[in-house]
Amino acid sequence: MDLLHQIVDFFLHLDRHLSEIIRDYGVWTYLLLFVIVFCETGLVVTPFLPGDSLLFAAGAFAGLGALDLGLTLLLLFTAAIAGDSTNYWAGRLVGPRLFRGEKVRFLNRKHLDRTHQFFERYGGKTILIARFVPIVRTFAPFVAGIGTMTYRRFLLYSVSGSAAWVSICVLSGFWFGNIPVVKENFTLVILGIIFVSILPAVFEVLRHRAQAGRSGA
Repeated sequence: MDLLHQIVDFFLHLDRHLSEIIRDYGVWTYLLLFVIVFCETGLVVTPFLPGDSLLFAAGAFAGLGALDLGLTLLLLFTAAIAGDSTNYWAGRLVGPRLFRGEKVRFLNRKHLDRTHQFFERYGGKTILIARFVPIVRTFAPFVAGIGTMTYRRFLLYSVSGSAAWVSICVLSGFWFGNIPVVKENFTLVILGIIFVSILPAVFEVLRHRAQAGRSGA
């Protein structure tokens, strides 16, 4: 419970914690940001890590001059693509075991099935769309690796989605993160970002349940 409390506290007070990290670790902060974004994107066991909110907070500190904007954009963009590619090839490796019906301990089957539904609806564009949907963006590259999508096609969507995601989130923080009303209510802003980011997944689940209900009727 203590670990869960610490994680929740970190999410809700990103401004305070990131400020302390920048103060205590200086340039090593860039490495920490890179690792968090890479893991959230590249490891199917860490979909709970902050993505949109962390990028927004990093942009806000870049607006203050505590972080270099160009370097932050470049590193987070690179982390997102590297994470996507790692996840894709993990899917290629583990995929045959799934098709044989074997259980894979570190996989959440519900998340995997939900991401598969996104692929059924949007095809390859799922990689781009999923960038803005927590949890789904963690599993989408893995599902792409399991399927028949070629790496070249996957990489095209990954680069496009990563560029849009990192640019929108970081620059939003850079331009708006230090407006007084935002700074004074940073926790509420973070909650708002999280709420908006999960709406597509909520709508998709509700739509799926409604369709299942009509089919059952």
